[in-house]
Amino acid sequence: MMSHLLHEANAQQRPREMGVTIGVLSTGTLNSITDVQGVQVGHLTKIEGSEIRTGVTAILPHENNIFQQKVPAAIYVGNGFGKLVGSTQVNELGNLESPIILTNTLSVAQGIEGVINYTLGFQENRDILSVNAVVGETNDGYLNDIQGRHVNASDVQQAIQNAAPGPLEEGNVGAGTGTVCFGFKGGIGTSSRKLPDELGGFTVGVLVQSNFGGVLQINGVKVGEALGQYAFKGQLESADGSCMIVVATDAPIDARNLKRLAQRAFLGLGKTGGIASNGSGDYVIAFSTHKDLRISHRAKPLELLDQKNLRNEDMSALFLAAIEATEEAIVNSLFAATDMKGRSGHEINALPLEEVLPLLIHTKP
Repeated sequence: MMSHLLHEANAQQRPREMGVTIGVLSTGTLNSITDVQGVQVGHLTKIEGSEIRTGVTAILPHENNIFQQKVPAAIYVGNGFGKLVGSTQVNELGNLESPIILTNTLSVAQGIEGVINYTLGFQENRDILSVNAVVGETNDGYLNDIQGRHVNASDVQQAIQNAAPGPLEEGNVGAGTGTVCFGFKGGIGTSSRKLPDELGGFTVGVLVQSNFGGVLQINGVKVGEALGQYAFKGQLESADGSCMIVVATDAPIDARNLKRLAQRAFLGLGKTGGIASNGSGDYVIAFSTHKDLRISHRAKPLELLDQKNLRNEDMSALFLAAIEATEEAIVNSLFAATDMKGRSGHEINALPLEEVLPLLIHTKP
């Protein structure tokens, strides 16, 4: 049976299809952030020569003009050693007015420029004088010539244009092209949870850019320890890095409860063994796509908002969904990633599934 599972692993890198089930809630149809209706994701991957290993990932809460139809949002900072542009305005006003861009640390400026260009490209935005671009990053400098700043504004715009609903590529794509996680090749990962009807039937979807360290655990199994690869082993290995987590839901919740949802997603990172080290920038961006909660840029002065939100007492199932989906998204990023050689001959190997699966799959004698 194990040889059959390993054959499947070569063709399908998602653990759930190999018998590794994380959590107790059901996934959405695609087990992806795009299970949340309206959410679109696009990648731009740059693998050039021997030195360039980077890219851009764009997440759109809906397909229309986001600036004109803002969505409720909140940001939670697990550890602030990073650059998340636009976070203060999101937390101050409680809404998101741009695509979310993920890229590498030294390409944040290009991310801002690309979002501004995209936003000003809408005819109805011709008179606006401020755009709050939300751009996050992790540092891919071990595998990528990060100082070369090979991402440009047009790449960012292309990633946005590539955004679509449906299945997503994971692993060495977009903003996850050059990332490293738990000492193995990291990348982009995604997952979702669909609540049962008696709990509202809402969907929570998560996308991660995994580039952090600690002691890897999968479903509670101490995988990093078993493989002999984990942070501070022999005081030689570092746990520094970063993780960007994007949480989307169709549940009608405002910025206050989205902040609470974002905080729970961080627990999902902890369940994988991440430790949010001193040099790790770990951020969660959460937003709701519920159409009745959209904030119109052209609302009339003193016009009252007519919005209905879930009660605090209805949040617990969503909390669990965010925890489970974050945990699985990180694991998915590791299973999908493949070996990569990059800058200065540096090489990072993928998680060795032939060694990991026997730890996770217990077959009957």
